[in-house]
Parts: sequence; C-alpha cells; structure tokens
Amino acid sequence: MTDPATQDVARYQPSPLGKDVEAIMARHTVRRVIWVAPPLIAVFWLARGFEGGIAAAVGIAIVAGNFLLAGLVLSKSARISLSLYHAAALFGFVVRLGLIMLVMYLIARTTGIDRLAMGVSAVVSYLVLLTWEAVAVAKGSERELEWSD
Repeated sequence: MTDPATQDVARYQPSPLGKDVEAIMARHTVRRVIWVAPPLIAVFWLARGFEGGIAAAVGIAIVAGNFLLAGLVLSKSARISLSLYHAAALFGFVVRLGLIMLVMYLIARTTGIDRLAMGVSAVVSYLVLLTWEAVAVAKGSERELEWSD
C-alpha cells in the first residue's frame, strides 16, 4: 500500500516522468480531427457548396489550434506552480474562447468566407473532439498518461 503523502505528491505535482500530460492529451485530441473533419467538411460542401467546405475546414483548423494552444499553456504552467496551473486553466479557457471568436471575426471580416459553415463546424468539432477525449481518458484508453498509479 502506498503512503497517502506520496499519493498527494504524485497527484499535485507535474509528472515525475517529465511527461507534459496536457500537451499529450491535446495531441491526442487533434489527432482525432482526421475522423471528425471529413464528415463535417462533406456536409457543408454538399449543403453550402465549395465555399462551405472550405469554411468548415477553417473552423475545424481554428479549433485544433485552440486545443494545441491549451495543451502547451497548461503543460508549461504546471511546471511552474499549481496556482499558475489553476489560473491558466480557468482564465486560459475564457481567453482561448475569446481568441477563437477574434480569429473567426477577423477571418469573416477580411474574407468572403461562409460564416455559418465556419461557426457551426467550429462548435460541432469542439464539442465532438472534447467529448471523445474525455471518454477515452475515462475509459483508460490513453495508457501513456498513466503515471500517477
């Protein structure tokens, strides 16, 4: 049986193996874009034409970039301090959502992109990718993340 004090150290510290767990999870999430993007792009291509397909791809790319940015920020802040990690998780989420909106707004203002296709594909891909990763972690599918046992 392990000492409870040792468990707390493992639970509240960065990975002792030097793994950036958050960055790994972000890469896993972005890898799943291969499965999520084609159906979304196809639906918008059929419903809204070529411009809809391109807009859907742009929306999905923005979401993928957001997940990678989240993984990077959380991994780096975890190495500095637990308080900074908590702040990065809480405020970083709001900042990254604002960044998504800003990027989408700038793209929509500077190009003739299909706003509906870009927006809906961003929301749908965000929710699908996030749910998929949460289910995978809950089921224990992500074996390389098992460092705290």
